[in-house]
Amino acid sequence: MPFARRRFLWLAAAAAAAPAAPAQAGIDHLPIHTTFVNRERFQAIMAKARAAGWARLPMGTRLALLGRECLGIPYVGYTLEIDDRIECPSANFNGLDCWTFFEIALGMARLLERPGSAGAPPDLLKEIQWTRYRAGRCQGNYLERIHYLNEWFIDNEARGNVQDITRRLGGAVRLEGRESREMTVLWKGYRYLRCNPALRPHMARLEARVNALPVWYIPKSGVAQIEGQLQDGDIAGIVAKDQGGVCSHVGLITRSGGQARLMHASKNHRQVVLDQAISKYLNSFTSHAGLIVARPLPTAREVTSRAAYEANLRALGA
Repeated sequence: MPFARRRFLWLAAAAAAAPAAPAQAGIDHLPIHTTFVNRERFQAIMAKARAAGWARLPMGTRLALLGRECLGIPYVGYTLEIDDRIECPSANFNGLDCWTFFEIALGMARLLERPGSAGAPPDLLKEIQWTRYRAGRCQGNYLERIHYLNEWFIDNEARGNVQDITRRLGGAVRLEGRESREMTVLWKGYRYLRCNPALRPHMARLEARVNALPVWYIPKSGVAQIEGQLQDGDIAGIVAKDQGGVCSHVGLITRSGGQARLMHASKNHRQVVLDQAISKYLNSFTSHAGLIVARPLPTAREVTSRAAYEANLRALGA
């Protein structure tokens, strides 16, 4: 597909809106008791963070600390599938999967930077909306959600939320021939796709656009050489060896004992855990091919201009 045509379709898929600050809400499409589970745990974490002055810490340091506050929360899959039809930002502190773990921790880290924020559940949902959805907007449509991590990296970099540092670390190579197709092949596992067959062709078209995005990754054989450059709070995407999607897993880096360890919601351990060094983790599974890394940025770096967002997407090859 020609680049201009591909970019037009990509921007069209961003639906109706220019990027807007996270305070612009699409969080009320469903009732709060559906979209937010265990506000007591959330408020206890935020109270501890505020009392300890974590808002003054660098974003990555703060993100890693907030991730540690989630250690021990059970692993629960498909926690984003909360309705048959209506899409809405959500947070579940009773159960996390790998994506919701890093995303909720990132939302709390960003929320601490907001002057005057009460730190109530709707405030966190606004932060999650800003990072979870294409262009940072949710109008109730399941297809507005970013479903593949490599697209999440690009869209959030275009909006100033993270920076993909993979190629800066050294040893990165271009990933070629990867087909992201999990959502359409395994649609029975996704409540919205199961209940709405008409969504599946549209999802297939979104997957085709995801397949056209450029991806650079560090093969797992080279990760030990770059481990010393990884910092607290770096978002670590685990690149899969096989087809289905670029990444099969995601977590946060945290420095401990001189090592860059992976903190993640682990299906094997059935909870959020602080695991071994990222290079050792990658080499423990034959299904893992390597690593992509995004570094979280302060909220002051947000891009709220439509023109700037589109220019950034073009520069990133989207």
